[in-house]
Amino acid sequence: MTVSATALPQRAGLGLKPEHYETILANKPDIGFFEVHAENYMGAGGPPHRYLQEIAEHYPLSLHGVGLSIGAARDLDKEHLKRLRALIDRYNPQSFSEHLAWSTHDTGFLNDLLPLPYTAETLARVIDHVDEAQQWIGRKLLLENPSTYLLFAESTIDEVDFLAEIAARTGCGLLLDVNNVMVSAVNHRLDPVAYIDRFPLDLVGEIHLAGYDETVDGAGDRLLIDAHGSAVRTDVVELYRHTLGRIGPLPTLIEWDNDVPDFPTLQAEAQRADAMLAAAIRPGLTRAA
Repeated sequence: MTVSATALPQRAGLGLKPEHYETILANKPDIGFFEVHAENYMGAGGPPHRYLQEIAEHYPLSLHGVGLSIGAARDLDKEHLKRLRALIDRYNPQSFSEHLAWSTHDTGFLNDLLPLPYTAETLARVIDHVDEAQQWIGRKLLLENPSTYLLFAESTIDEVDFLAEIAARTGCGLLLDVNNVMVSAVNHRLDPVAYIDRFPLDLVGEIHLAGYDETVDGAGDRLLIDAHGSAVRTDVVELYRHTLGRIGPLPTLIEWDNDVPDFPTLQAEAQRADAMLAAAIRPGLTRAA
């Protein structure tokens, strides 16, 4: 079966990991979709593409970028954009998303997703970069809310308002990472439910869930780390349930990128999310695919 270029199904998906290629192709598990990181498939060929091509014949794909550096104080990398467009043309994924972050500098690429000050200057730059990226790839992208560990003194715009304005000015959609909401809210002593309630949920095309790590800061207060190395925490699950109650079912990715477990463990996480998605289907909340 070849999947047509429609929206992702309103189900749970998993990140596609090389250690699970063979299991997926042999068993064809009941998973809503698979997500791949764009930068892992920007080579011309080889085993990753051979496996991805076959998997894409059976499952919808969500393409997630980590290297576009939308918020950088420099021009977007044209060669990166060319490779990204070639990858999109090759697989025609149902969704493409990127981060509200930056990872490039004059000295090169930084292996991290770094936060931005929310100012009028930064807003204008991000809007220009989102416009340019969408023109290059020929489709709408989804922009993901970040997990943060500090706040900039120079910020003059609330994060939710910042994201909403980008979407209003560029026509992009939003990716709501519920784990990121929890991480940032705990770290900055904010209310995660209030954040969700203010978020422009009508612009959300996909949701992310993940596990966080926890430590304490220098003052002895809780500090959450967006680690992607464990099951989704209970408080994030409850925040997700609240989100679904506000918006209805949406494609939901389980992110587990570090200390990757066996496939049945991942599938169990997806099944838990699928059960909550099914429970959220009721008149007035179900979105068209």
